[in-house]
Amino acid sequence: MMGVNEFDLIARLVETVADARRERTSKWGVQVAVASGDDAAVTVPHGATAISVDSLVEGVHFRRQTAPLGSVGRKALSAALSDLAAMGAAPGEAYVQLGVPDDLDEGGCLELAEGLAQVAAEHDVDVLGGDVTRAPALWVAITVVGHADSADELVRRAGASPDDVLAVTGELGGAAAGLLLLDRPELAEALGEEVAEALRRRQLDPRPRLAAGRALAAAGASAMIDVSDGLGGDAGHVAMASSVRLVIELERLPLQAGVGEVAAAAGVDADDLATARGEDYELLVALPLERVDRASAEVAATGSALTPIGAVEQGEGVVLLAADGSEREPAGFDQLRP
Repeated sequence: MMGVNEFDLIARLVETVADARRERTSKWGVQVAVASGDDAAVTVPHGATAISVDSLVEGVHFRRQTAPLGSVGRKALSAALSDLAAMGAAPGEAYVQLGVPDDLDEGGCLELAEGLAQVAAEHDVDVLGGDVTRAPALWVAITVVGHADSADELVRRAGASPDDVLAVTGELGGAAAGLLLLDRPELAEALGEEVAEALRRRQLDPRPRLAAGRALAAAGASAMIDVSDGLGGDAGHVAMASSVRLVIELERLPLQAGVGEVAAAAGVDADDLATARGEDYELLVALPLERVDRASAEVAATGSALTPIGAVEQGEGVVLLAADGSEREPAGFDQLRP
């Protein structure tokens, strides 16, 4: 970044995200006493807080050849906020770490920040500070802080019980299919442009299910997790934390339009796109049977949908049950596997 120094860039980045910062006490009673510009931000919290960290690394989670910088910023914050959605927390503050490679100029950094600021403004998030450093590749790490009136309102991975219903919000497989379209544009020939664009957008610009997460928490969810690393892999975290067995019926999975066509054109299994490759950022939830109807209505009111896809049983692990009764081993995205 020849001609740009760290402090000038930080000042420009702070200016870019300033509109996403509320200079007032939030509805959760969190007062921002010191924001960007000092050695640390200072907040005066109320109730319970949920804190999570997420990161995107060039060459692992995105490629600049196919992902516009604005979408990198949007996806970075959305992915982090999805963890708060899985707890049923309301979003509050965010802190951003940016690693800048030598071939990314100030304009590119600001484009990324503008995308991040768009998501922050949409979800009423205060971007209170962070850090900038040189890096061998572009990376964005975001710490998010969510809030609830009490810790009892938050939903954990542990808590699923035998006889609970297993359900998922929204649709699955779209992000994986969208990535295939970005890597192999010729696959779009099997689709209409509107469907293809929706799949690409699902990969580049995911939406955190924050409102649905709060609705599910209020409706009595037993356990919850966001589907970031693949339904099969993420279900395994719930099964382990809750000491139960999860049975997922593949024929009940709500696939996004076009996933089957992309899978067929690419010569891969549509169920694999929906269960093993991740980045849909939907919510997998366990609910007592008597709470499913209320939860479905509450989630529908947020603009999403809730689809029962299986059951919680005694035992351990995760089973993907095919229509013919055969069982498949679950898989998910491994951050440390090439």
